[in-house]
Amino acid sequence: MADSAATEVRKTAISALVAAETISVLGTRMTYLALPWFVLVTTGSPSKMSLVLAAEILPMAILGVPSGAVVQRLGSRTTMLVADFARAPILASIPILYSAGALDFWLLLAIVALLGAFAPPYFAAQRTILPELVGEDETRMSQANSSIEGGNALAALIGPVLAGALIPFLGASNVLYVDAATYLVAFLLVLLFVPARKAIAGAAEHGVLAGLRFLASDKLLGPLALTVTAFGFLGAGMSAGLPVYAYDEFDGHSWIAGLFYAALGAGAVVGSVLAIFVVKRVAPLRLAAFGIIAFSIPLWALPFLPPWPIVFAALFLATLFTPFVNGPTLGVMTSRTPVELRAKVMAAAISANTLAAPLGFLVAGQVLERWGVVPLFTAVVLGITWMAIVFAAIAWRHDDAEPAVAAEPAAL
Repeated sequence: MADSAATEVRKTAISALVAAETISVLGTRMTYLALPWFVLVTTGSPSKMSLVLAAEILPMAILGVPSGAVVQRLGSRTTMLVADFARAPILASIPILYSAGALDFWLLLAIVALLGAFAPPYFAAQRTILPELVGEDETRMSQANSSIEGGNALAALIGPVLAGALIPFLGASNVLYVDAATYLVAFLLVLLFVPARKAIAGAAEHGVLAGLRFLASDKLLGPLALTVTAFGFLGAGMSAGLPVYAYDEFDGHSWIAGLFYAALGAGAVVGSVLAIFVVKRVAPLRLAAFGIIAFSIPLWALPFLPPWPIVFAALFLATLFTPFVNGPTLGVMTSRTPVELRAKVMAAAISANTLAAPLGFLVAGQVLERWGVVPLFTAVVLGITWMAIVFAAIAWRHDDAEPAVAAEPAAL
């Protein structure tokens, strides 16, 4: 009976995590379209739009590593609660200030930077709480990660379409109120349904940089982290190009931009359903190697600026394979990391992913301003294809590696 009750608690907690993240991402994906669209409409400048996107990402890179120490000190659940509760008023301040005529561009940059500062600890906490709920089995962690990826993908499908439909009626700035509300809903779900866990004692003695040192010392995770850094740079370029492409080439129709982002979510939704079952039958790293190559191929349609239905199909097919990469890779990363270092390693991985993104946004903004979307998309697709080959080679080489734990790094 006790085992049955514990199982039900775990299922409820995982369901609450998936629901909280899905609702939060729903609003975030609406903002993902509404915020750059707002800047494009009010300034007409792709470079300023890219600067706003960079301002949101930069704190994620700078604060990613220290955020691991915050997660270990506060605990995963408390960190998630603090992050969601704080982000709601921060985001709501943008439309409030805009309505009051007090939203200068420098103030917008400061607000989105503050908003971005809460993302790394939230993401690290969300992942590090999973082993406490499902245990240490690599396959079960991969399945739980894939379930979260599926919730994220579902929200990514609905959010942009909803934003694209609402922007003409509410205005881009007012859509941000919806996102602010989703953070509060996510806060309540975690507060009520995810059980409190004791923070890992003594974790801080490993030092703030322990996660980075562990990644650097691991023969698999270190090289993968470097490729993830490159993907952060290239992905930022594609993210900056999509709304500009829709705005310039399709007469400023926000619904087309919404469909582009919806395609990213739709592919990931279908892929997540498939990944939950496939991870039971295919070794995680082998699946990730296949997924990353398959992801890169459809993107070759973008430099040719085809009609929007073809762009939709290409983005859908590409992101169909992202859950085959993300869930298994995160599962392997978690299983290879000592329990007391997981929060810091996850935070370091987030930093690797976001480290080059601000530069990617800034470079993309200049390319868009000077030469347009064709050179940008061409460079991005070439880079993604090459890095996909590198990632797959690393993953395939370590396909038979045991989920062993490396020696603990010395304290700072």
